[in-house]
Amino acid sequence: MKATETNFLQFLKGPKQFVIPIYQRTYSWTKKQCAQLWDDIERISEDVNLSAHFLGSIVYVEKGLYHVTSVPQLLVIDGQQRLTTLSLILSAFSEVMGEQIKTCESITSKKVRNYFLFNAEEDDDTQYKLLLTQKDRQTYIDLLERNEFEDDHSKRIVENQKYFKDKIMKSQLTLDEIYQALNKLIVVDIALDRDKDNPQLIFESLNSTGLDLSQADLIRNYFLMGLQPKEQEYLYNKYWYKLEMKFDKLPDSSYFDRFIRDYITLKTGVIPKIGFVYEAFKSYVTEHAHLTTEEIIIDVYSYGQYYVNLNLHDKDPVLENVFRDIRGLRVDTANPFLMQVYNDYVQNIINKDELITVFRLVESYVFRRAICSIPTNSLNNTFAALSKEIDKTDYLNSLKAAFIFKTSYRRFPSDEEFRRDLLIKDLYNFRNRNYLLRKLENHNRKEIVNVENYTIEHIMPQNKNLSVEWQTALGSEWEAIQLSYLHTLGNLTLTGYNSELSDRSFSEKLSLVGGFKDSPLWLNRSVSKFTTWKKESIEERANILAERAITVWQSPTLSEDVLKRFKKNENESKSKTDYSIEHHANAFSSETHKLYDLLKTRILNIDSSVHEEVKKFYIAFKYGNRNFVDLLPAKQTIKIWLNCKFGELHDPDHLGRDVTDIGHRGNGDIEISLKSETDLEPIMDLIQQSFILNSDQDE
Repeated sequence: MKATETNFLQFLKGPKQFVIPIYQRTYSWTKKQCAQLWDDIERISEDVNLSAHFLGSIVYVEKGLYHVTSVPQLLVIDGQQRLTTLSLILSAFSEVMGEQIKTCESITSKKVRNYFLFNAEEDDDTQYKLLLTQKDRQTYIDLLERNEFEDDHSKRIVENQKYFKDKIMKSQLTLDEIYQALNKLIVVDIALDRDKDNPQLIFESLNSTGLDLSQADLIRNYFLMGLQPKEQEYLYNKYWYKLEMKFDKLPDSSYFDRFIRDYITLKTGVIPKIGFVYEAFKSYVTEHAHLTTEEIIIDVYSYGQYYVNLNLHDKDPVLENVFRDIRGLRVDTANPFLMQVYNDYVQNIINKDELITVFRLVESYVFRRAICSIPTNSLNNTFAALSKEIDKTDYLNSLKAAFIFKTSYRRFPSDEEFRRDLLIKDLYNFRNRNYLLRKLENHNRKEIVNVENYTIEHIMPQNKNLSVEWQTALGSEWEAIQLSYLHTLGNLTLTGYNSELSDRSFSEKLSLVGGFKDSPLWLNRSVSKFTTWKKESIEERANILAERAITVWQSPTLSEDVLKRFKKNENESKSKTDYSIEHHANAFSSETHKLYDLLKTRILNIDSSVHEEVKKFYIAFKYGNRNFVDLLPAKQTIKIWLNCKFGELHDPDHLGRDVTDIGHRGNGDIEISLKSETDLEPIMDLIQQSFILNSDQDE
C-alpha cells in the first residue's frame, strides 16, 4: 500500500481512469453535502493565508484487476462520492467558461476537460477519467458529452452538477479565484496492490463506524470486492441488483438491512444487534466455508424474494390475501420464521393449505396477544426459535403443540382470556382497530368490504353532553355506562354516513337512509336486530362479535393423544437444562426461605408478565426475555443482583454495591444483600426501578 498526500487537480492529471465497481452503491451526495463543499471552496478562496484544504482519502486498487491498456484503470475502493462530486464541480466550471458566462485567465474550458475530465488521446470508454457504476455511468457520460438524458437517468448526478453551475455563475468570486481554491484541495492518494494488499480489510477499517454505508452495502461489498470483474458483474447483475430493485419498491431503504438481519436470525437462531449485522453475517459465512460465494448469494436472493413478497405483494392472490393480514398487524419480528415457512412451501415440504394454516396461526397468536396486552418485547426471540420446534415430518401438529406449550409471557391466549379482554378493551384507541373490524366484517365473505371506505361509528355517541333521549335510554347510570362502554367492541361499527348519524337517537340511526337497517354491512346487521341501545344491548352485541372473533382468530387445538406425544418430546428437551426451586433447597435456611417467599411475591406482583426462572447458579426474575433481578439464597442472607449499571438507579440509602469489576453469579453491576424483612421496602424500590429500565429496552 502506498499513501501519498497530493494536490487533487494534479492527482487527476495524466492518462488514468478511475472505475467505480459495479457492486458499489450509486452516487448519493445530497444538496446539503454539496452546499458544505461549496462553502468550503468559497472560504478557501477568501482566506489568502490558507495554503491547502484536506478533503479525505481516495483508495483504489492499482494492479491485478484489469488488462494492460494505455490508460491505467484504477478500481476505486473508497472515496468515490467525493471523487464524483469534485468531477461534477469541474464539469460545471468548464461549462460556465465554455458558454462564456464568465471568463478565466488561469485556464481554459478545453484544458479543464482534457486535464481533469477526459483522457484526451483515447477513444471509447477509456476517454473518461471517471467511469461510474450502474445508471450513473451513462448519465455522467451524457452530462460530459452534452447529450439528451435517458428517461431513467440518475437525477442526483444532473441536479448536483446544475447546483454547482448555478453557484459558480452567481458567486461573487471570479473564475480565477474559484480555480485557485480548487488548486488548494488536497487528498490522500492510497494505492493498493492487489497482489500484496487485502482490499476488503482496508475497506472495513475505513468504514469501521458503519455510518456511511448500510449493513447491506457492507455485505454486498464483502461478497463482490474480492472477485474478478467478470464474476463480479455476473453475480451482481444476476442476483444482487435484481434483489435491490425488488427492495426499492418497499417504503424505505432500511428494509434491505432489516431483511439481512432477519436472514441471519433465521440461519443462526441468534438475533444480531442492529449495528452488528455485517459482523454476524461474516461469522455465518466463515462457519459455512464449504459454500461458494455464488451459493450464499443465491440463498440470500431466494429468501430476499420471500421477504419482499411477504412485505410488499405476492403474485398469488390467495397468498397475498393472507400476507396482507400479517402486514396489517405490523409484526416484523415474525419475518425470520415466516421466511422459513415460505421456503418450506417452495421446497414442497408443505402445501399451500398448510402454509396458510401456519400463517393464520401466527396471525392469531400475535393478534390475541395484542388484545390481551401481553408485552411484545419477547416476540423476536420466540419467532427466532420457533422453526427449531417444528418436526417437518408432522409440520402442523408440531407447530400447534409448540404454541400450546408456551406459557407465561410467551403464551397463546386461550379463548377465555381472548374473549374477556376483547369485551372490555378500549378498541377505538387500539392500533389495530381497522384490521379488527375489517376481519370481523369480511369473515367468510367472497365480496370483500374495503374498510378504508368507511369510518368508525360509535353507536352510543361520544358527546359528553348526551341528549335527553339518550340519557333516558341508558338509564340513571348513563354517565358511568358511557364512560365504561363507549370505546368497547359492542359499541363500535362502520359507516359511510358518519356525519348523518352523528349524535342522533338510536331509533333514528336505525331507520334513516344509510342507517343501520339500510346498511349492507354485517357489523350493522348485528346492530339492527336491537330496538333499544343500552348497557345490556352493548354487552349482548359484544358477545356476538367476540364469538365471531374466536372463530376468526382461532387457537391451536390437538387431541390428547397427539399432545401427549409432543409433551414427551418437550419434557425430554427441557430436562437437560431446566431447574426447580428444589435445586437450591440446601442453600436456604428456614429464615431465608421465608424471606425469599415474601420477596418473590412482591416481585411477581410488579407486573402480570413477570415470571420466575430457576437457573443452576441463581434464580432469575424476568420480564419478557430479560432478567431484571437475580437472587442467590444463602443461610444468612439473600444476594440480589440488579441488571443495571452502577449509578443508574436512585439509591439514597446506598444499599447497592458496585460489582462491575468483581466476579458474581447474576446479571448487572449492582449487588444488594437482603438480611431481614425490615429491608424489604427500600430494596423493592430499587428492584422496581430495575424493572422499569429493563422493560423499556427492546429485546
